[in-house]
Amino acid sequence: MSSSEILQQLESLKEEKSNIDHKISLLEAQLKEINLQNGAAASSSSSNGSLRYATNGLEPHMIHRYSRHLVLPSFGVQGQANLLKSSILVVGAGGLGASALLYFAAAGVGKLGVLDHDKVELNNMHRQIIHTEAYIGQPKVKSAAAACRSINSSIEVVEHEEALKNSNALEIFSKYDIIVDATDNAPTRYLISDCCVVLGKPLVSGAAVGLEGQLTIYNHKGGPCFRCLFPTPPPRAACQSCADGGVLGVVPGIIGCLQALEAIKIAASVGEPLSGRMLLFDALAARIRIVKIRGRSLQCEACGENAIMNKQYFREFDYEKFTQTPLCEAPLKLNLLPSDSRISSKEYNEIILNKEPHVLVDVRPAHHFKIVSLPNSVNIPFADIEFRLPEISSILKKDKEEKSAELYVVCRRGNDSQRAVQYLHKMGFGSAKDIVGGLESWAKNVDPNFPTY
Repeated sequence: MSSSEILQQLESLKEEKSNIDHKISLLEAQLKEINLQNGAAASSSSSNGSLRYATNGLEPHMIHRYSRHLVLPSFGVQGQANLLKSSILVVGAGGLGASALLYFAAAGVGKLGVLDHDKVELNNMHRQIIHTEAYIGQPKVKSAAAACRSINSSIEVVEHEEALKNSNALEIFSKYDIIVDATDNAPTRYLISDCCVVLGKPLVSGAAVGLEGQLTIYNHKGGPCFRCLFPTPPPRAACQSCADGGVLGVVPGIIGCLQALEAIKIAASVGEPLSGRMLLFDALAARIRIVKIRGRSLQCEACGENAIMNKQYFREFDYEKFTQTPLCEAPLKLNLLPSDSRISSKEYNEIILNKEPHVLVDVRPAHHFKIVSLPNSVNIPFADIEFRLPEISSILKKDKEEKSAELYVVCRRGNDSQRAVQYLHKMGFGSAKDIVGGLESWAKNVDPNFPTY
């Protein structure tokens, strides 16, 4: 048996073991719940069966499960009873939704919905703690629902395995008391907010990227909606995703926990929810600030005095056109150069194999270059090209002492490399070419063992 076959069998057995462990934990949780209920029933039929205990509507197993909530003077029996009757929908089972969903299930939200169309990937694991390796390649909704049920088998967990659109949002949202926005793109945020305004639902909205996060509540007790604060969407270039900008896994976890806290406060009717204020979290500085945000705008198209947002207008509104961003956003793919100024990753591989003299400039940021790079490439970040043109000239002249050397440019996905080649052409490097699709194309079409990130 070859090493690759052994590794394949090991991976298969590990996945099988993980699935079995997960099923065991789910069955154990269900058995414990049944035993608690049976124990309560047996107790009531004992010699003291004629006694009726005052439990304020809470079943004995609930008192035991939620006892730490019940003894809180500011929460107590009424808060827990309200929570058990509530329904909360979490839109997005990613970094924000992962921690929020776990705490909603643990706290006893009566009906918990999870909406997502994506599948679990290995690079989700560092932040999306609700998922396990056994679920890689499977729907996030399925993974998240299984985790919630394994924590609390007594609540209702509803799976919405679909992409959120104008055509389905009103129907889905109308089934829940509170909506939690755990998404990460502009058109979806506007869509969710507008739908909540039309239906009169409070919206707990969070965001996290890099080492920072923020949180607020929209459309609650006269507070502003998302459009009140952002009537005009930001430029697409200003909206950086976690895939591009990175994110420290614990940051969305913290914001997700805070989203759970605010939604629970609303559902249980306790405390002072964060409406009209915004929480700003800076992980690097270990600082949390609460700032006041402007109130509801009278000119707001969604919730102002002359609002035009209603069910019909909502169904027909083009959020992708409004924000210049697709609802299901794929990585940006530019096409700035003519075909004779570009080569494929396979063509570049032939150049390497034929040992043709050339210079490869990698224009990714230095910290990206440290992750992984192609052999013999020179890192000159796109932002530094203007100042490092003499260095490129020097490298080319050195290679030209033997034979004419070509100049090729690569980046992560083939966008910055095109911008770099455009600039190099203007500065006299007319033969410069970019590698189509960048390092992701190399991993896909040349070497599947090349690490992607």
